[in-house]
Amino acid sequence: MAPFTRRRALGTLGAAFATAVAAPQLAHAADGSPSKSRPAAEPAAAARHPRPRPLAQAHAHNDYEHPRPLLDALDHRFTSVEADIFLVGGKLLVAHDPEDLDPNRTLESLYLDPLAARVRKNHGSVYRRWHGEFQLLIDIKTEGASTYRELDLRLHRYRHLFTTYAHGKVRRSAVTAVISGDRAARVPMEAQRVRRAFYDGRLADLGSAAPASFIPLISDNWSLNFTWQGVGPIPPAERQKLRGIVSTAHKRGQRVRFWATPDLAGPQREAVWGELLAAGVDHLNTDDLAGLQRFLDARGR
Repeated sequence: MAPFTRRRALGTLGAAFATAVAAPQLAHAADGSPSKSRPAAEPAAAARHPRPRPLAQAHAHNDYEHPRPLLDALDHRFTSVEADIFLVGGKLLVAHDPEDLDPNRTLESLYLDPLAARVRKNHGSVYRRWHGEFQLLIDIKTEGASTYRELDLRLHRYRHLFTTYAHGKVRRSAVTAVISGDRAARVPMEAQRVRRAFYDGRLADLGSAAPASFIPLISDNWSLNFTWQGVGPIPPAERQKLRGIVSTAHKRGQRVRFWATPDLAGPQREAVWGELLAAGVDHLNTDDLAGLQRFLDARGR
């Protein structure tokens, strides 16, 4: 221990005042735990600085294009991330375009291994003491059936990490994999009695016979279904259409996401995000992690 000095004595006498005016902000690591540099918090201090909640509506589109794939999204408390994959020489490589393929950037190295390590560290959750659903949206860029079969082998190696469908029942786990992209993946997926992934439907699947245990997510292109891009009020017919889509999906236990929404910072983007939230859309799609975090935090979401 350090020797008891006059400075320490003065500090002890003024402890209450010093705590009230000079206590440092509580720092948190990406998983919500206290950082190593933070002193232990007293219960009253912890109550004043509750751990920020993960953002249930935050989806990181093209997440792998950020400087730190997955980790940047987790730092911003996102609960859904998207990775595009190509099947190349037996590897599942993550990239947006073929010219960007790198044999070291695999689905395992960028997503599966880090998620598995994090869930182990947090005793079964992506975020510490949080038990919501974390979504890994995997967008297949090569032929869907063959790529999915290879992906299924990878997911089996991490089977305790992923939500599983088995013989008509869904068993929840820390991460839910949803398969998007090339539509040919649907045939081998529907044939499986046991699978560790689910299918990303389109608006054409809304109200179809396919259950939420196969299609838990309905995604589609905003610009192909709505003319409004955030300038002025949304046309009443388009607001009604949007809310009807969400209502129909939710009644069947399905979530809703739109891509190709405005994503440049400004009032148009905020207007569209606001309408999506008001309608109950489950995932807001963005490449601007900090921008969406600020938007949702400002609204207490």
